[in-house]
Amino acid sequence: MNLIVWDIDDVLNDLMRAWFEQYWRPRHPECSLHYSQLRENPPHRVLGISESEYLTSLDEFRLSGRARAMQPNPELAAWFQTLGARYRHLALTARPLATAPAAAEWLFRHFGGYIRTFSVVPSRLDSDLPPYDLSKGIFLNWLAKASVLVDDSETNVRQALQAGVPGVVFPQPWNQSRLSVAETIELIEATAKQPRPDKRPLQPEEFYEEAL
Repeated sequence: MNLIVWDIDDVLNDLMRAWFEQYWRPRHPECSLHYSQLRENPPHRVLGISESEYLTSLDEFRLSGRARAMQPNPELAAWFQTLGARYRHLALTARPLATAPAAAEWLFRHFGGYIRTFSVVPSRLDSDLPPYDLSKGIFLNWLAKASVLVDDSETNVRQALQAGVPGVVFPQPWNQSRLSVAETIELIEATAKQPRPDKRPLQPEEFYEEAL
């Protein structure tokens, strides 16, 4: 059974939109931007703030009740209920470890009937902890079982391709995908059904330059 690897934030949920509309803008009424104008991720330059200020605000939101109350993407939720059983599923998120338990709880509450494996590649890691994987590409290379990665980050999709795993970019304002969610789901299914060619596992150092 083919394995689909799902990003959580901004794919299964709408984290950036929820943070921006429910957390950032109410605290910054002078901000006149709309979500569709966030053409970069991270969006700190668009917002005119430092990256550290953005990350602090986002992490606060990730641990908030509003984040826990986020609803899943309705089109993906409907797809899981009708066709999800045809595939195995794994969730792969890149976020600080301190916020990973909240993401896991949200995931299993909404998608636990189908996605039963949760993995995290820390986006920021304390120096005294083992790195294991510096990017999603390194993780997928180690896993060596994925049929397709679904992610809103074109960098993550590119790193997956390095590991021999095809990727589908989930449409968001900051990437180049112009597909609808329905069209993206069709592409995910078509890609997952393709046989994955045998490929020599890459060594971690082959990923490090881009991951760092």
